[in-house]
Amino acid sequence: MGLLSTEAGPTGLANKVADAPSGNWVDRHAPSAWRPFLRLSRADRPIGGWLLMWPCWWSAALAALHHGAVGQTLWHLALFLSGAFIMRGAGCTLNDLVDRDIDDKVERTRSRPIPSGQVTALAATVWLAAQALAGLVILLQFNRFAVLLGISSLAVVAIYPFMKRVTSWPQAVLGLAFSWGALMGWAGAAAGLALPALLLFAGSVLWVIAYDTIYACQDKEDDAIVGVRSTALLFGDKARGAVGAFYAGAVLLIGLALAANGAGLLSYLGLAGFAFHLAQQVVRFDHCDGALCLVLFRSNRDAGAILFAGLMADCLWRWL
Repeated sequence: MGLLSTEAGPTGLANKVADAPSGNWVDRHAPSAWRPFLRLSRADRPIGGWLLMWPCWWSAALAALHHGAVGQTLWHLALFLSGAFIMRGAGCTLNDLVDRDIDDKVERTRSRPIPSGQVTALAATVWLAAQALAGLVILLQFNRFAVLLGISSLAVVAIYPFMKRVTSWPQAVLGLAFSWGALMGWAGAAAGLALPALLLFAGSVLWVIAYDTIYACQDKEDDAIVGVRSTALLFGDKARGAVGAFYAGAVLLIGLALAANGAGLLSYLGLAGFAFHLAQQVVRFDHCDGALCLVLFRSNRDAGAILFAGLMADCLWRWL
């Protein structure tokens, strides 16, 4: 088999990934030769890119409230937008390489490009390197402190795919990786870190643990059979209470970050909207309903947008 195989794999689904939205742009419009690689990067499921981006944007807005620099902030937002989606793709590619033997045994993941035979491990490794190089080019646009801080995140990213084999808290490690942007936004503006960024980072970690617990509830049965671990399995029937507690902690810590930064009313209105959205998720959450879990997980894109809107509105009010 060559670098790229277009033959149907064991599931017979060479042109579709089971958990991708139907009619996504990759399946409909991307050149056929690129589709397996775009699927590896989850370009057909962009929710992860949004979730990786929001802590970066929150932090950049928080720094802008403190430091000003309108032009710099807009430039950094553009860098974080492209960087988040590129690095999320790289992370997913790495995860699929590490998990290819597990993915073949899980109903939701066995149609992914590597276990289904659409892409070889060698081709995926080359694709991973290309994405990592693109991410490095973006990272190098920041100051030296931010560059070193960004590079240090790679240690967390590298160990995450293995955590489900050794701990029931892989979601906590994902929280560290997906929240690193809460440090990067501030570092990019200030060439250092301060209490507001650290509090925002801690709050974001709890947010990620909660929404990824919801996501993991889709795979509880298969994960138990395969022998991998997650907070969804750990919490079991108490998952709703745990998710609610993590969300509450996230709101509290982010609120403390706003207070430490001297944020205005509009920032707190954004936080209130964020909290209301999370509370609605907890009310609706049913750990036994996989389809609903996916809907609630994806809705965190909107939760992140609400908080960012409040922060940016506060920035614009001060700038104007």
